[in-house]
Amino acid sequence: MSYSTSKNSNRQQEYSRHPFLLSVDELFCLFDDTNAETGLSQLKAREAQEKYGSNKLDGEEAVQWYSVLLKQISNAMILVLVLAMALSYGVTDYVEGGVITAVIFLNVVIGFYQEFQAEKKMDSLRSLSSPSAAVLRDGNIVTVPSAEVIPGDIVHVKAGDTVPADLRLVEAMNLECDEKILTGEAIPVAKDFRIEYFDKDELSTGIGDRLNMAYSSSTVTKGRGIGIVVYTGMFTEIGKIAESMQGKTRKANRSLSREKGGSLQPAKGLALRLWDGIGKFLGLTVGTPLQRKLSKLAYVLFGCALLLAIIVFGVNRFNVTNEVAIYAISTGIAIIPESLIAVLTITMVVGMTQMRKRRVVIRQLSALEALGGVTNICSDKTGTLTQGQMVTRKAWIPGVGIYTVDGAAETSNPAKGTVRLRPTPRGGAESDEKRQQPCRERIAEETFKDQLKEKSKESEANETLAETTELTPDLEGFLQSTALCNLATVRHDGQKNEWQAIGDPTEIALQVFAHRFGQGKKVLESHGWIQLAEYPFDSSIKRMSVVYKSPQHDASFIFTKGAVERVVELCSTTGTGEHQRRLTETTRGEVLEQMTLLADQGLRVIAIARRTTNDPTVTDTQASRATVESNLTLLGLAGLYDPPRLETRDAVKSCTTAGIKVHMLTGDHPSTASAIAKEVGILPPNLDLLPLAVADSLVLTASAFDGLSDAQIDSLPTLPLVIARCAPETKTRMIAALHRRQAFAAMTGDGVNDAPSLQAADVGIAMGLAGSDIAKSASDIVLTDDNFASIVSAIQEGRRMFDNIQKFILHLLTSNVAEVILLILGLAFRDERSFSVFPLSPLQILWINMLTSSFPAFGLGREKASSNIMRRPPHDIKRGVFTVPILVDMIVYGTLMGALTLLSFVIVVYGPWGDGELGLDCNRAYSARCTVVFRARACVFAELTWLILISAWEFKSLRDSMWNLDPPHRSGGGGGSSSSEQQLGTKTPRASVGARLYENRFLFWAVVAGAASVFPAVYIPGLNTAVFKHKGITWEWGLAAGAVAVFVLGVEAWKGVKRRTGWFDDAVGVTVPGGGRGEEV
Repeated sequence: MSYSTSKNSNRQQEYSRHPFLLSVDELFCLFDDTNAETGLSQLKAREAQEKYGSNKLDGEEAVQWYSVLLKQISNAMILVLVLAMALSYGVTDYVEGGVITAVIFLNVVIGFYQEFQAEKKMDSLRSLSSPSAAVLRDGNIVTVPSAEVIPGDIVHVKAGDTVPADLRLVEAMNLECDEKILTGEAIPVAKDFRIEYFDKDELSTGIGDRLNMAYSSSTVTKGRGIGIVVYTGMFTEIGKIAESMQGKTRKANRSLSREKGGSLQPAKGLALRLWDGIGKFLGLTVGTPLQRKLSKLAYVLFGCALLLAIIVFGVNRFNVTNEVAIYAISTGIAIIPESLIAVLTITMVVGMTQMRKRRVVIRQLSALEALGGVTNICSDKTGTLTQGQMVTRKAWIPGVGIYTVDGAAETSNPAKGTVRLRPTPRGGAESDEKRQQPCRERIAEETFKDQLKEKSKESEANETLAETTELTPDLEGFLQSTALCNLATVRHDGQKNEWQAIGDPTEIALQVFAHRFGQGKKVLESHGWIQLAEYPFDSSIKRMSVVYKSPQHDASFIFTKGAVERVVELCSTTGTGEHQRRLTETTRGEVLEQMTLLADQGLRVIAIARRTTNDPTVTDTQASRATVESNLTLLGLAGLYDPPRLETRDAVKSCTTAGIKVHMLTGDHPSTASAIAKEVGILPPNLDLLPLAVADSLVLTASAFDGLSDAQIDSLPTLPLVIARCAPETKTRMIAALHRRQAFAAMTGDGVNDAPSLQAADVGIAMGLAGSDIAKSASDIVLTDDNFASIVSAIQEGRRMFDNIQKFILHLLTSNVAEVILLILGLAFRDERSFSVFPLSPLQILWINMLTSSFPAFGLGREKASSNIMRRPPHDIKRGVFTVPILVDMIVYGTLMGALTLLSFVIVVYGPWGDGELGLDCNRAYSARCTVVFRARACVFAELTWLILISAWEFKSLRDSMWNLDPPHRSGGGGGSSSSEQQLGTKTPRASVGARLYENRFLFWAVVAGAASVFPAVYIPGLNTAVFKHKGITWEWGLAAGAVAVFVLGVEAWKGVKRRTGWFDDAVGVTVPGGGRGEEV
């Protein structure tokens, strides 16, 4: 078969017969470089990537250059300049009109280039969170973006995954795929990799009937499977459909058909389409909330510019001469911050890049704005708060005792460590058991390996222990169940001389434990155990079962593992052989006592059970699961240790000081969850010191929480910090409860069932390594390392971005306020023909707004986070960036700046060295009579430029003095010094003012270069008088420098007043004792 070559595929993907017609052995013969055990090597994968190209559909590129260009042209800032250009040409001021034309051209070109590059960068970052694939390469399962999947790759899929390419299945267990995107059938298709179509052909067997194939873009709804990639990109079945599809979908109610909406539908649909088009063109209906808000601001300012022009005309009694028109142009340009949108776009791209470095991928730009306002984080435990590298530390076998593993420094190596057997502890032994587990107190200071080594050195007091590997019947039954009811693979790589493990950390830990006794899954299956059916793990019932045919008996064995409570309720007996007992209330109590002993040590407890049956219906997965999983025999409990990540405790502490509450929502037993929560600092170490009602509400099971009504949940003194045995619907209720308390919540998730809670959360956080594609698609951000500390880093970066956006908005708008004040009050300066003489010309304003202000604004967007950024409460997300303090500061600083420049103009014109002569027609051209006016403009131009530049340094902190940036009291007494230095009683020497200003080199040189650029602008002949309408000055430099000193004193005085009086402390999130706002425990 043959297909046309796609631009995403450099080589055609052809086979003599379609892969679904081939056997598995024939299929592997087609791919010489693919090994069934180890997959492709990384080298061969790179070569195949060059050969076949990316696994993408044509037309997936989101960035279109013309849409970006149109967005630049439709900017309100540009529209004001276009009007100014038209007026300039209208009054025959061709120099000014030409310069404005050049400014428009440069602004559009530079803005287009910056935003086009930014959009491409965003797309590349978003692609990191696009559907991924678990592929086998070099013997390891690695997660790669779906675009990097190539023919010959061996891909593993499970429930919730999106199939990355067309696969010929080589293994499947209860695998069902939703293929309605291809076939239109809503019922999932059950797959069978064993089925053969030797007597069929491609034409007679439709897509939906090829049961040994899994197709690209279909969703796995059930089970798991392994397949080899046979088609990618446009050669897949979905690619063929994409090739024939044209057009795109419309929003609701946009139809022009009377049949769909009645007689008024054409008019209604047309009106909505026009609104969509206008809104998109103007940027009012697309982009993030902040981008839309700034677009609205731009058009409000555009309206203000028109209003100011009318005021100018009104003052001149609507005698719109050339001079009046030019003055109106000046006021219109003055109020518009031309570079605001460009600065915001670039700042967001820089923020996304910084997030990527911190292992966080932003899927929705709105998340960048939202992260800084998060007040509560609901996190899973396993793999997020903990390392996700589990080891089976203990196994309790009824009637036998407890097997303890010591010295297991390598979690996937069954040859490392020793196994010891000791009697089952009872009664007072509980305290001994706890004394033997001091690792929870050391976890923050020791690595995982060090902890395990230390464990292996501990002596177990008052007990005689024996190293044992003897395989008793009771232990053998336990191991068979742990090995066979298990999807993990553990193998030894002879070439690398190392053990490799593939699968879920919990199952790997159990599989490694079975391998310690030579009872691994591969070994048992080689001895004749044959799998007949699988009932996969279900988060709602928290267990998994498999059915196997025994090599020694005709009967089938049902092996089950899962949460202790969910398995014990299905059991009727415990133990095997001489140790078998009926599961009475007494024996149930003994089982739960052992579970509690293990859970109190921070171990995750898994129950292992089985039963024998001759019922043939158990192999039919359509049979009732409740019937299959009944009358079981409890074989024992496994205690798995998953140590917290070393950085988790510090990350939780950072959240506490930042006013963010951390909630652990886990499927573990309450005792296990509580132990880990105390270890990482989520729970206080001693709950007995808290009021009883508060202590009781801090740790709840999902059943207890879900059993409460909304009113009862709202009446709790505090929402639970730990919810154990958590179900997916519990997460959704928790988010709703937080919202009712006006919290702004982030939620982590990885499974298919987590999608509703991720969408309900204000910020949905998916796991990049363990997360399903459905969870990722429902999320706002994706953690590439599944690490809780990365969430805290993302919040810190979100707060930094929010602070910097406020800083550069304040910087840009302050200069606009100053210019408007200067020009509006400047209407009072009349020449002998009673025309107003502007203190600042239109091109001077453009120079200041476009060049002087823009680059420092970019620099402020790159400011590093202040040392107290995680020692203050979250900002109010409802207020956004335009808070009361920002608006007040803008007015105060803008008024001060405008008053100083206006005063300088008055001094130059009417002072001791001025003659009060405002000349004639000085708005249009230079003449001898305009000398004083032109010198005054030059002074104002230089002064305003320097004031704007020095304000950028002042705005590095909105409250602290420029001479004392990031003072010690704000970082808890350290001034940026490390915690270790504080513990040792040392302190990092404080940097000088110059060093602190030089920290942000981009901002530093933007200020220096901007200040120096004033001199050529003032003195270059022709440029000064013909373009800027000013001329060289002498003594006026002293006036400009003095105004800068007065401005700095004024800003410092206002900051001092705010610090002394505490004004706006709550609004700006100044550090408060205890860390911040929120519920207090």
